[in-house]
Amino acid sequence: MSLKEIRQLLQTFNITPNKLLGQNFMIEPAFYPKLANYAKLVSSDIVLDAGAGFGFLSQFLCNNCRSVIAVEKDPQIALALRQQTSAFVNITVVEGDVLKTALPIFNKVIAAPPYYLSSKLVLFLLEHNIDCAVLIVQKEFANRLVAEVGSEDYSWLTVIVSQKATVEFLDFVPKDMFYPSPDVDSIILRIKTRQVPFFTVKDTLFFERMVKWLFTERNKKLSNALEPFIKSTLNVNKKAFQDILQNLPYHDMRPRELYPENFGALANAFTN
Repeated sequence: MSLKEIRQLLQTFNITPNKLLGQNFMIEPAFYPKLANYAKLVSSDIVLDAGAGFGFLSQFLCNNCRSVIAVEKDPQIALALRQQTSAFVNITVVEGDVLKTALPIFNKVIAAPPYYLSSKLVLFLLEHNIDCAVLIVQKEFANRLVAEVGSEDYSWLTVIVSQKATVEFLDFVPKDMFYPSPDVDSIILRIKTRQVPFFTVKDTLFFERMVKWLFTERNKKLSNALEPFIKSTLNVNKKAFQDILQNLPYHDMRPRELYPENFGALANAFTN
């Protein structure tokens, strides 16, 4: 696989890479064995390659595991993917949105997904009982997953992911390893689902909705930031909210100052 091959495939299938859809194709195969090693790939593994492109990564992986599920949303690229992988009996091509399409069971994920898909894909994977996910993601996105409390990168994603998983930075991928070259460099990271959650939440949906809301008001005092959310979500009036507030932890702090486990305790206080 080379830049020349990528360009030839784009020409053959009349494909123009869509920047908005994050269609940047890796042109450095030296990263493939690294990805397999980081995922500790063995012959019994079933691997999901989300955003498989022309299938070069899938072809490498299928020689090191039981099977690969190669998912591609773009119909033109999916057509090329089928042709490129037709000789590999243990590669299953799935055309469609990886978040919405029915998929066979898989236990590991190794992928360089489109950047626009990153946050939704990570949350999607946390709902599956997988051994690990090794992903190439935009550097700025990776920083959000492991951000320190109070930093600019600290976000709702940091909080929600930390409750369910651990995240490790493994390697650096320069932007010129892709064609077309994206605007930013990338990071290889490994996500592993925690066997025991970092902290317990009684109502996951409420917790996640609350955290996302609070980070839209990250600099307000918690008492002010929470009021419209709690009034609408729990259908309470101002007096009832003020009564709740009396026993609420952290109400004088700001969302950006709270540790992930503090958000859990806060959500649980509303679900008692």
